[in-house]
Amino acid sequence: MNPTSTPIWTPSQQFKNDANLSHYMAWLNKNYNLSFDDYESLWQWSVDEIDLFWASLWEYFEILSNNPYQEVRSDKPMPYTQWFNGAEINYAEHIFRNATNQYPAILFKSEEHQTQELTWEDLKTKVAAFKRFLTDHGVEKGDRIVAYLPNIPEATIAFLATNALGAVWSSTAPDFGTSSVVDRFLQIQPKVLIAADGYHYGGKAFNRIKEVNEIAEVIASIEIVVLLPLLNTNSRLEKKPFVSWQKAIQRPKEELTFSRVPFSHPIWVLYSSGTTGKPKAITHSQGGVLMEHLKYLTFHNDVHGGDRCFWYTTTGWMMWNYIQASLLCGGTMVLYDGSPAYPDLNVLWQYAEEIGITHFGTSAGFIVANIKAETHPGNDFDLSKLVSIGSTGSPLPPEGFEWIYKQVKQDLWLTSISGGTDVCSAFVGGTPLLPVYIGEIQCRALGCRLEAFNEEGIPVYEAMGEMVITEPMPSMPVYFWHDENYQRYIESYFEVYPGVWRHGDWTEITARKGVIIYGRSDATLNRGGIRIGTSEIYSAVDGIAEIADSMVVYLDKENLDYMPLFIKLSPDHQLTESLKHEIKSTIRKSYTPRHVPDEIIQVADIPYTISGKKMETPVKKLLMGMDPKKVVNRDAMRNPEAMDIYIAMAGSLT
Repeated sequence: MNPTSTPIWTPSQQFKNDANLSHYMAWLNKNYNLSFDDYESLWQWSVDEIDLFWASLWEYFEILSNNPYQEVRSDKPMPYTQWFNGAEINYAEHIFRNATNQYPAILFKSEEHQTQELTWEDLKTKVAAFKRFLTDHGVEKGDRIVAYLPNIPEATIAFLATNALGAVWSSTAPDFGTSSVVDRFLQIQPKVLIAADGYHYGGKAFNRIKEVNEIAEVIASIEIVVLLPLLNTNSRLEKKPFVSWQKAIQRPKEELTFSRVPFSHPIWVLYSSGTTGKPKAITHSQGGVLMEHLKYLTFHNDVHGGDRCFWYTTTGWMMWNYIQASLLCGGTMVLYDGSPAYPDLNVLWQYAEEIGITHFGTSAGFIVANIKAETHPGNDFDLSKLVSIGSTGSPLPPEGFEWIYKQVKQDLWLTSISGGTDVCSAFVGGTPLLPVYIGEIQCRALGCRLEAFNEEGIPVYEAMGEMVITEPMPSMPVYFWHDENYQRYIESYFEVYPGVWRHGDWTEITARKGVIIYGRSDATLNRGGIRIGTSEIYSAVDGIAEIADSMVVYLDKENLDYMPLFIKLSPDHQLTESLKHEIKSTIRKSYTPRHVPDEIIQVADIPYTISGKKMETPVKKLLMGMDPKKVVNRDAMRNPEAMDIYIAMAGSLT
């Protein structure tokens, strides 16, 4: 991938002057006598002087704590580093200090409901009521509360109530299957389950009361279920005590109070995809997430008070947890529940026009789908309030950059980001101080010492290498649940480079200190000794109108050297010899002959995890002959039937 030398967008001087990051730099100059000429020099200071950087954020954001912290961080290496020992804080308390009557806290729309508004006073009242319900049912600090809910305001209310009393939150979306939910929640032994009896998606209703009954029955630690009847007001549970959501929040109005907890106290448990084994229960700290979210959304998303912040997500993806932090910055959180393509791909753009979304977050897949569908949101809708578009989930191809500036808006800040469930934030992303170049993420995030390592473990620049983090960050997991000896934690990140976090992506740091992500390193295409990022091939074929989606894997075992490209065709198209030739010539012209697949195979669908990740590694393992029962967990998939063809092929190529 070769980024252009000319920016596709450049921030105006006024845009830079108004940025939160410029305010912080001026504050550093006034309070710390530190002066920085540009973003890169500020970033370098933030990773050279780690303790001073995070201490400055503590002061800048006026963190509320019962006690002063004893030290910024301990001298223990990753993953044992401890942060701000002695401090006691609460995440939700920092959200509600932004309460105002000047603009709403939450705006919500779904396939079934027109836009609804939740004021800060309404939010506070309902959070206080549900917090009282939890305490009345014996929930204490450290207890786990889990949710099986769509992306609706009730999920946020339940999370904030859980957090306010110092309990630990965890959630999945209701499209998860029973075994997938049990594999997650059973690990953390929750006391309360909050669940919907179903959900709507793509114009259809999906009843989940059977799954709720099964989950509640299997997880013996669940003492009571709070049931939200989205489909049927007569929905009932069979074998566990339950109460309706409406009854749970119908309590005398009372003041919302907050229980401050140690900085390292768990805030929530997120999970790895679980497509090839039991999901890892990734546990983050209240303080670490608070500091990271304040930093990232304030400086790298430039969220200001009253901004309307949207990210298309479900409660089973870390972006749901992330977008809650828009409230930390005094923004209005914008939620949508339903399909982003029903009744067509204009539904979210129409929503952006209707309520004046400021920051619009989506996935690279959504943008590519818009390219394929030839939508023109900039012409069809009034997007004058739109300041930025965020993209994540997979690398955004160059065509995605071009389409946004041609078809959405010319004066628009595109913040392509990459991070993960692992830190519930981004390692690399946007800055309002720099231009945007096609195919390139703007910067490494402040406080994140990210490098690209070659095979010898040496940092390289302007060359593809393993993405690593060489210094700790506060939002790294405090532990994995029930991983007392840190065995799974170390296996996940620190086996390849001891003491250095290996994230599992191929990346390049460019001459401009921007970043390119090439795809997962565990799905490496290593042909003839040359490492190829899967995103390069996807970028090439995304521009071919006949192709709706694609997936490439590389099989190398003994004498096997084989790279097939699986493609899903757009409706009414066939895989002809002419199309095969076009695909191969396009890839060869865009990159090198090594990028050209050995075979092009048409499939009905491309397999994805529920959180929207292509399942390249499980497919590779299947085709290498591994047992499908050990490789594939269908309940963790968005479209489990898509895996059938690969299971049928399993081992036949080795």
